[in-house]
Amino acid sequence: MDRLDAAAIALPGLEVRVVDRCSSTNELALRAPLAGRPVLVAAEEQSAGRGRRGRRWHSVRGAGITFSLARRVSRPARELPGLALVAGVAAARALRSLGVAPASLKWPNDLEACGAKLGGILVETRADAGATRAVIGIGINCRRDAGLSRRLRRPVASLDEFLSPLPPRNDLIAAIAKALLEALEAFDASGLEAVRLDWEAMDAHAGRRLRVRLGDGRVLTGVASGLAEDGGLRLATRKGLRAVRSGRVVSSRPA
Repeated sequence: MDRLDAAAIALPGLEVRVVDRCSSTNELALRAPLAGRPVLVAAEEQSAGRGRRGRRWHSVRGAGITFSLARRVSRPARELPGLALVAGVAAARALRSLGVAPASLKWPNDLEACGAKLGGILVETRADAGATRAVIGIGINCRRDAGLSRRLRRPVASLDEFLSPLPPRNDLIAAIAKALLEALEAFDASGLEAVRLDWEAMDAHAGRRLRVRLGDGRVLTGVASGLAEDGGLRLATRKGLRAVRSGRVVSSRPA
C-alpha cells in the first residue's frame, strides 16, 4: 500500500498535514489555523467520516483518498451553496486530466463514472476573521472494494477501473488539490459563473428524466436542464421550469 506523505502532496502556498487516523478530516480542517494560507488535511483512515445529510462516508485503509481543504472565501453567504458544485468541477477536471475520461458530476455533490458512484464531496462553512472559512472534504474510491456497493446499495466505481497503473495516491491528491485551489480562486472572483458551463458539460444526468426527493420528502419529476443561477438543479416539469435547492436524485432514465 502506498503511504500518504505530506511532502509528496506539497503545493506552493498550501500547508499539507497527513494523519494516520482521525474522526473526520473536515473536523480537523475546521479547527486548523489558516495563518494566511489554505490548509489540506489528508488521512489514511477516518473513524467518523461524514457524507451529505449526516450519512457516513465509508472508507477502507489504502483503498481510497480522503482529504479536506480549508480556505477563506469572500463571496456572500447566499452564494456559498455553490461551493459543492465548484469542488465537483475541480475534482472532475483533475480526474479527466489524469485519464479518467468518464468522470462526471451528479447534483449536488457526487462524482460518478459510467453511472456508478466514484466519490463524494462535503462542504462545511464557518465565519472566520471577517470572511468565511470553507472546508471542502473529498473522498474518492481508488481500489475496488467488493463490499462497498452492497453497503451503499448502489453501483460503485473506483479509479483502478480506468487507470492502469493507478498513480500514487499522493499524486492524485496533489492534482485534485491544485485544481480545487484554482477553481476556488475563480469562484472568489466571479462566483458560480466561473464553473457553470463546465459543470453542465460534465453533468451525468443532463437531458435525462429524474425523480428528485425534496428536503420535505416530496418527489419531483422532470428533465434535467442545467443549473439555476444560485446552483439549484433546474428541472423541466409539466408545470414549467423548477429549481431544486434541497434534495437528492433518486432515479434517472432517458427522457
